[in-house]
Amino acid sequence: MDVTYLSFKERSPELYEKVLLAKDGNQKAIAFLLERYRKSLLSMILKMVRNLDDAEDLTIETFEKAFRNIRKFDDKYNFSTWLFKIGTNHTIDFLRQKKLRTFSIHEGLSDRNGDTFSIDIVSNDSDPQEILLKKQSHENLREIVSQLPAMYQTLVRLRYFEELSMEEIQKEIDIPLNTIKIRLFRARNLILGILEGKKRKF
Repeated sequence: MDVTYLSFKERSPELYEKVLLAKDGNQKAIAFLLERYRKSLLSMILKMVRNLDDAEDLTIETFEKAFRNIRKFDDKYNFSTWLFKIGTNHTIDFLRQKKLRTFSIHEGLSDRNGDTFSIDIVSNDSDPQEILLKKQSHENLREIVSQLPAMYQTLVRLRYFEELSMEEIQKEIDIPLNTIKIRLFRARNLILGILEGKKRKF
């Protein structure tokens, strides 16, 4: 049999099973896929942006985008191929926006009279999940957060109730920044899953 024409399911049945579970929102499967591909995805993105902090943020954002759209995954392709394509496109978009912001802040423009001026463009783009969680009432969110494992509850409290930055959270609980980002990512997925479950009841 020519392996070129084997589907992802046929090539990697165990991984395929994890992807199926992730499609159903299984947190263990999502965590497994995240841990399996995080380092290689980070390495690829780091080569593109050449900044570790940006690369780590883009890696987490890529996973968020991938898991939001995982039902669109076509098993004719490897999961890693699909994930890395999302990561590449997301990073290219980031670099384009960064170039736009750099140009608008540092490059002078000229009007019809020859006078130079500059335009400051501030990116107000926010993560849709961040916006959704911040719109929830504190009472409603506290009720949901109480259902999470303890290690996520502290992070959510610091991020959404006390509105600390990632760096401030790191100083508060003294764990690596990347670990904080990954755990917040998982916590947000769990919260959004609970919110989605509540919507279906009504």
